[in-house]
Amino acid sequence: MFSTVLIANRGEIALRVMRTCRALGIKTVAVYSDADAEAAHTKAADVAVRLGPAAAAESYLRIDKVIQAAKDTGAEAIHPGYGFLSENAEFAQACEDAGIVFLGPTAEAIRTMGDKITAKQAVASRNVPLVPGVAEAGLTDEQLIERADEVGFPILIKPSAGGGGKGMHAVHDPKDLKDSLAAARREAASSFGDDTLFIERLVATPRHIEVQILADEHGNVIHLGERECSLQRRHQKVIEEAPSALLDEETRAAIGQAACDTARSVGYRGAGTVEFIVSADKPDEFFFMEMNTRLQVEHPVTEEVTGVDLVEWMLRIGNGEELSLKQEDITLTGHSIEARLYAEDPSRGFLPTGGTALDVQFPEGEGIRIDAGLEAGQRIVSDYDPMIAKVIVTADDRETALSRLDSALARSAVPGITTNIDFVRRLVRRDDVVEGKLDTGLIDRMTEDELAHAAGDIDKLFAAAFVVSTRGAAGTQKLGGTSAGERTEAPSAWARPSGWRSSRQPAVSVKLAHGGEVETVVWRGEELTPVTTEAGDTVYKLTIDGVRHTAMLWADPDTRMIWVASERGVYSFARPVAESELDPGAAGADICAPMPGSLTQLLVEDGAEVAEGDPIAVVEAMKMEHVLRAPAAGTAHVKATVGAQVALDEVLVTIVDEEAEED
Repeated sequence: MFSTVLIANRGEIALRVMRTCRALGIKTVAVYSDADAEAAHTKAADVAVRLGPAAAAESYLRIDKVIQAAKDTGAEAIHPGYGFLSENAEFAQACEDAGIVFLGPTAEAIRTMGDKITAKQAVASRNVPLVPGVAEAGLTDEQLIERADEVGFPILIKPSAGGGGKGMHAVHDPKDLKDSLAAARREAASSFGDDTLFIERLVATPRHIEVQILADEHGNVIHLGERECSLQRRHQKVIEEAPSALLDEETRAAIGQAACDTARSVGYRGAGTVEFIVSADKPDEFFFMEMNTRLQVEHPVTEEVTGVDLVEWMLRIGNGEELSLKQEDITLTGHSIEARLYAEDPSRGFLPTGGTALDVQFPEGEGIRIDAGLEAGQRIVSDYDPMIAKVIVTADDRETALSRLDSALARSAVPGITTNIDFVRRLVRRDDVVEGKLDTGLIDRMTEDELAHAAGDIDKLFAAAFVVSTRGAAGTQKLGGTSAGERTEAPSAWARPSGWRSSRQPAVSVKLAHGGEVETVVWRGEELTPVTTEAGDTVYKLTIDGVRHTAMLWADPDTRMIWVASERGVYSFARPVAESELDPGAAGADICAPMPGSLTQLLVEDGAEVAEGDPIAVVEAMKMEHVLRAPAAGTAHVKATVGAQVALDEVLVTIVDEEAEED
C-alpha cells in the first residue's frame, strides 16, 4: 500500500479521505489556498502545502502546483476528491507523466465520458438504453431544428460539455426551439468554452437514479446498488438516498448491469457513478444520462447500506489490487439518506450566503454520520462551492430514516451563516416526499411561502430577551465555550434600563430585523435563565405565562446579529442601528449584492441614464454569476468598484429619479 497520499481537495471530502488513509496507516498531505490556511482539512493532515491565493484558478486548479506538492512531499498517489480537478483528463495525464498514481480512471476514460456525445456513442456499443435524441458533434442550429421532429417534443437541449444544468433548456413548442438553441449555445460557450449542443426527448416526471460501480485494472466490474437523487434545485442535488423507493428487484438488477456495461465500454478503473433518468410513470424504463468519473458527494449512503468503504477500494485499486468483492457479495441493508447542507438562503432563490461560523453544532447518535469540514470561527468565502456539510442517517426502513434525519437536522446549527437546514427539514416532512413521490422538478415547483423562513413569536421573544438581559454588557454570548468571546453575566434588574417598576411587569420595546423587515418586539420581563447541559452546552430557558421554552443563543458583536436555535429552527435577527430605520429607498432605488462575492462587471458609468430593467452589474460567487438590473429608471450613482469583494446586501449602485427628487 502507498505510504503517502496527497488529497487535491478541501473541506469535508478532504477530511473524509484522510479518515480512511489513517485507518490504513497512510500519511496524508493536504493542499490549501490562503483562504484555507486555518481550515479543518489543513490542520488535520500530516503535512500541508500552500498552493496560492484564495481564487481556485490560482490554487486548487493549478495542476503544476499540485503535482509539485506531491513531488516535494513524496506522495506516491493523489486522491482528487470531487469537483476541482477530479474529472480533468489533463490532470490525470500529468499524474501519470510524473509517475504519480491518479486515484481514478485513465485520462482517456475521463475524456470519453466527459463529453456527453462521445459518452453516448461509447455506451451505445454496449446496448445501454439511451433517451431518443440527436447526439452528433458539429451540428448547427439549423440541422438540429431539421431533426427535431424525429426526436419528438417536448425536447431538452443539452451542452455536450460541462454539467450542473448550465445551458440546459426545455422546449415544449417547436416555434421556441430556434431562440432556445441560440441561448443554450451562448451559455455553453460562456460556461465551458465549448458550444456543442445535442437534443433529446424530455422525459415526463423524471427521476434521477444513479448506480455506484467499482472496477479494477484486471477487468472486474461490480455495482453497489442505486441511489435516488431526484430532490434537486437548479439541477444540484439536495437529498440523496439508497436504495430508491421506485425500483423493484428486477429493475434494480437490470440498471446495475447497464451501469457495469457502461464502465466496461471505456475500460474503467476505480470508483465511478453512472447516472440514469427514469420516468416516474414507467419505472421499469431507464435511460443513460452520463457517467461521473469520480467519487460522488453522495457516496456515504452507498457505504452505509453496503458496508463497503469506497475510498479504501479506490486506494487498493490504485495500488494494483484485484477486486476481492464479487457481485453476489453486495447486499443492501436498511435505508440511508443524506442531506447536503449549503451556505445559501432558500427564501432568496437559494443564493449563496457567507459569514463566519460562530459555532458548529451537529448531533451524535445511532445511525447518524456527519461529514463536515467546518469549525467554529471559520469563514465561508465566496471562492468555493457553498456546501459546508452532509448529514447522513441510516435506519431499518425509509420511514424511520426520514424521521431520524428530521431529528438530526433539528439538532444542527451553524450560527453566523444562513444555511438551508430548516428548508431541508420542511422538505423531508412533505407528504409527497414521505410517500416517495419524487421527481427532479419538485423543489422548483415549491411556492415562495414554502421556501420562506419566518420566525415564530417565541424566537423573537428569545432574541428580545437576550438584548435586554445583556444590554450594556460586552462580549460574545457563546454556546459550549466555542466562541472567541466570554459569556457575560446579565446586569442586575436594578441597573438594567428595562422599564421595570415595582407595581407591574416591565414593558421594553426592542427593534429586531428579520427577513428584510424591521419590527418592534415587546419584552415584558419573563425569566431568561442560562442552563449548562451534561454535554457542556449552554441553553436558555424562557418562561412565558408559566410555560418553559428552550433555545440556544449566540450574538455576533461585529455584525450586531443575534442567532436563535429553537425547536422551530435557526433564525437570525439584526439589531438595527438608528439610521437603518430610515426607508432604504428614500434617496433612490438601491441595487444591492444578492450574495457575498466579487463585483466582476459594472455595465454602466457613474451618472449614466438607465431604464427600468437595464443590466447594471454582475456579481460572481460560489460558481454562480448574477446579473443585477435597474429596479427603476433614473440616473445611476455607482458606489463600488469592479474587482471589489462585496458583502451580502452591500449597496453597489443607486438609481435616482432626479426630476422626482427635485419635486
